[in-house]
Amino acid sequence: MIGKPTRLLVASLSILSSAGAWADFTATPSEARAIAKEAYLYGYPVVELYKTLYTQAVDKGGANFKAPINQVGNTAQVFSPKDTSRLLPNPDTPYSFVWMDLRREPLILTLPKIEDERYYSVQLVDLYTQNFAYLGTRSTGNNGGHYMIAGPDWKGQQPVDVDRVIYSESNLAYALYRTQLFDEKDLGKVKQIQNGYKVQPLSRYVKQAAPAKVAKIEWPKPVANMTDSPQLFRYLNFMLAYAAPQDSEKDLLARFAKIGVAPGEPFKPGQLTAEQRKALEEGIADAKAEFAAFKKDKIDTHQVNNGELYGSRDRLKNNYLYRYAGANLRLFGNSASEASYMTYTVDSEGKQANGARHSYTVHFAKGQLPPTDAFWSLTMYDAKTGQLVANHKKRYMINSRMLPGLKLDADGGLTLALQHHEPPKAEQSNWLPAPTRPFYAVLRIYLPKPEVGSGQWKLPPLTPLK
Repeated sequence: MIGKPTRLLVASLSILSSAGAWADFTATPSEARAIAKEAYLYGYPVVELYKTLYTQAVDKGGANFKAPINQVGNTAQVFSPKDTSRLLPNPDTPYSFVWMDLRREPLILTLPKIEDERYYSVQLVDLYTQNFAYLGTRSTGNNGGHYMIAGPDWKGQQPVDVDRVIYSESNLAYALYRTQLFDEKDLGKVKQIQNGYKVQPLSRYVKQAAPAKVAKIEWPKPVANMTDSPQLFRYLNFMLAYAAPQDSEKDLLARFAKIGVAPGEPFKPGQLTAEQRKALEEGIADAKAEFAAFKKDKIDTHQVNNGELYGSRDRLKNNYLYRYAGANLRLFGNSASEASYMTYTVDSEGKQANGARHSYTVHFAKGQLPPTDAFWSLTMYDAKTGQLVANHKKRYMINSRMLPGLKLDADGGLTLALQHHEPPKAEQSNWLPAPTRPFYAVLRIYLPKPEVGSGQWKLPPLTPLK
């Protein structure tokens, strides 16, 4: 016969089992909520990166597939509103892509020599979305070369003709190439440059036997709510298995483990109790609320420059709110030394930019055009979708290469018109068509001069016309 204490214990275990209790989840509800907030800010960029990786390099039947892992994919086209594979696409720089698996051996990236007046770059991104290095015009010049990208565990000899060895702290990494496109007639030349982008494993480059094969990766298929629910932690656990643990994050990861977030471990949303799920969802909501307040108070008011949201781990100093904001606003944004992004989301009166309500102007005083050692561009986007805005002129941006065809003010300044209705013919050169709804206009400055980063050069306001 079972005694009363034993019956109570059995009953308790039965309740726990039926409620889906999960042994790896040891946090109390209030503790779980606080940890989930931290883990969500930390993990969101990783999972957003995974969605792009899966789309571009795993889902071979998908519309936005580019190339298999460790191969180059090129998109040599003039971007239009029909291209929806990424948020805020840049019509000035057609992209090339390499998703890198560095577990087996390093990869050699070869760049061709290009003309001095053209900008190109290779942004090297780890799985946290941190920019760990650059190749190209600013960092290595336009003469091309061979560059070795190695994972965190690689130990070996650098080939004598390799120009530089660059280490990634994660074994999965991304190389995002940008090649400046002058105009539509220049597309053939851009394709020729892209054909010179070569990727090969180290063993093939030095003509030696390849190392032993590594385990095949079973990529989990993305689901609809994966970045807005506890499902995020499942994908985060999967991805963290491919990153070297950092000493600076030892305590953080130990805290995450209390809600089942741990590198390479299965995360089991189906085994959460209702109370546990509620705690995680509330933590995620807290994280989103913190970001919304940060965006409103700091980013929209330009107190925090967008360039501060991107960079290496050393540059970001483990500021996970900044890293989250960068991934949320513009995934794979450039580091401040490579490019500066300034976004018009509100006008000079603090109201959301909306082509249905106003026409707007942006006025650069004489001598106050964006200071750059490469080029600048102002691009129009739909605020809701983050995509280019369709218009009958097929004009999606105005850039510095168009200056000879733009009309200057009487005093030598430049005034651009951001509006929906078509201006008189004499004023159309300076017209950037806007939608009849909320919009963003993004000013990109490639190779910005020091006065941009120091704040000495100020972004002129978006002024509504009454």
